[in-house]
Amino acid sequence: MRMNKKDKVALVPKLRFSEFKNEDAWKEMNIGKYLKESRIKGSKGDTAKKLTVKLWGQGVFEKKEILKGSENTQYFRRKSGQFIYSKLDFLNQAFGIVPNYLDGYESTVDLPCFDVSENIDVRFLLEYVQRTNFYKKYGELADGGRKAKRIQVDTFLEFPIYMPNLKEQQKIADCLSSLDDLITAEDKKLEVLKAHKKGLMQKLFPAKGKTMPEWRFPEFRDSGGWKEKTLSKLCNMQAGNFVQVSEIYEKRKNNMFPCYGGNGLRGYTYSFTHSGEYSLIGRQGALCGNITYVIGDFHATEHAVVVTNEKQVIAKWLYYLLVKMDLNQYATGQAQPGLSVQVLQKIMTCAPKEQKEQQKIADCLSALDALITAQTEKIETLKAHKKGLMQGLFPSIEEVDE
Repeated sequence: MRMNKKDKVALVPKLRFSEFKNEDAWKEMNIGKYLKESRIKGSKGDTAKKLTVKLWGQGVFEKKEILKGSENTQYFRRKSGQFIYSKLDFLNQAFGIVPNYLDGYESTVDLPCFDVSENIDVRFLLEYVQRTNFYKKYGELADGGRKAKRIQVDTFLEFPIYMPNLKEQQKIADCLSSLDDLITAEDKKLEVLKAHKKGLMQKLFPAKGKTMPEWRFPEFRDSGGWKEKTLSKLCNMQAGNFVQVSEIYEKRKNNMFPCYGGNGLRGYTYSFTHSGEYSLIGRQGALCGNITYVIGDFHATEHAVVVTNEKQVIAKWLYYLLVKMDLNQYATGQAQPGLSVQVLQKIMTCAPKEQKEQQKIADCLSALDALITAQTEKIETLKAHKKGLMQGLFPSIEEVDE
């Protein structure tokens, strides 16, 4: 809708709690009406107990530093319950509320803190500004095309915000907070599952230098120790024989053949055109030592080693063995550490004498992976539910023409 810039706009959310359906529409205000910057001088950078705001709405935490900061940098004392954001990472959703355990911690003016008016629920404010259609819209407008997307305090306080009465703010905040608590609880369950899997792998595979795992399924307790072998005896490793990406790009673009080990959009790639089960070992950069398990048709870039199990080896067991071995420790090179097939093939390890034991271990860990996947999907569903709920509980500022 069109309007005169002097006019104020009133909006109503698509979803509204029943007790507020007859209340007035939300009204446009400036954020500065509810926030006042706090600048209580604290320590210098070499002695300050520092806090930081994590990106993408992950909250406020103590800042861990290896090196002391500068004695020339002034820090300011922060109080629990204050609103905080990062000037430099405004467009990366760096907003938060100072938690109780960080009361008295400090930050520089690049992480400004604000005392909050009694007329606004700070949790409501946090949820409001973390929405993409708020921080991206106003952050990009205020940035003016500068490379350093730094949102200054005076600019931030001038941003418009659409407000219901305090009781409705609190109702929305309570609703979203309860959902956040549920997501946090499910996140903790996921971490417990991952920790359990990690611990289980340590028990089901022999420790370095040993041939007998600490835990063993009853039917294999009398089978003796595992047999020592090099990786070359358990699998075949390929890294080479590349073809031009352009030859397979159309199929890959249609997602018929996923590509692993890099973006695969330039250089060369190794092409697989048949179905199977493989482990892929990242060779360089951030993926160095990373193990991926793939099933079906795929392409792997030159940054991945494709591992094919020998006939006497169960593919999924081999994958878990590679994960357990922490192959990144065998990387060589300083500027850009990497793994070579020649080095990998010579690594000593050990394997059960019977395929049945390999299969039992693979089935056990695969079942746990299925639980982890299901838990991950549950968390993503909750996050999607919250996102959809927020779209309904907050009016869309896209309805307002600038």
